[in-house]
Amino acid sequence: MEPLLYILFAAIAFLYASVGHGGASGYIALMILFAFPQDEVKTNALILNILVSLIAFIQYFRKDTFPYRLFLLLALFSIPAAFIGGTMTLHDKAFKIILGLVLLIAIAKLLGLMPDKHFEVKPSLLPIMFMGAGIGLLSGLLGIGGGIILSPILILLGWCTVKQTSAISALFIFVNSISGLWGKSQAELHFSGNLVYIAVFTVLGGFAGAYLGSNKFRVEWIKQILALVLGIASFKLCFT
Repeated sequence: MEPLLYILFAAIAFLYASVGHGGASGYIALMILFAFPQDEVKTNALILNILVSLIAFIQYFRKDTFPYRLFLLLALFSIPAAFIGGTMTLHDKAFKIILGLVLLIAIAKLLGLMPDKHFEVKPSLLPIMFMGAGIGLLSGLLGIGGGIILSPILILLGWCTVKQTSAISALFIFVNSISGLWGKSQAELHFSGNLVYIAVFTVLGGFAGAYLGSNKFRVEWIKQILALVLGIASFKLCFT
């Protein structure tokens, strides 16, 4: 079973990195489907997220002008919120329901239901503040980087191009995953015994996905399969 598990981690990293994401929501869904102990899920997901989001950022950073001001403002409010979220522990059922709902956002993005137009709207401080703090808190609480929530909002509001969104989301995921992991370390970190092997396959998948995705590689049919898997996981989280 383990070789299949490693391949699935690599596939998720490949797909998420191809759009500038770290893949935490996918890793968590996979770990829940394979019955990983819950105290390991959040830690594993944050570590994998840090690795893959950094790879994705490096690949996408050079593809368009990076919106430094927007990122710095988002990070200013999200990083401390992610730390606070990382120190908190949700009740098992609440964790599963919230994560199941967040997976619906990932599914919508994978199926192309999110807008992908850029209207060149100038960001204002108050929405950035609330968005950064809210997504940061949620990312630390669930063990995700928050990019799966941030990227469709950025495009919907017209603040970034698609390439800029991928770059800023990747770096946003990276810093918030570190902050969330640091917050979680204030209590206790639990790692899977095979995390090193999972990480190796995940990094390989993430590198391939980020490289090909940043060069307009299309994997639409695979995204639809992943959306189906996430849909099953979302149903399981919310109703079982």
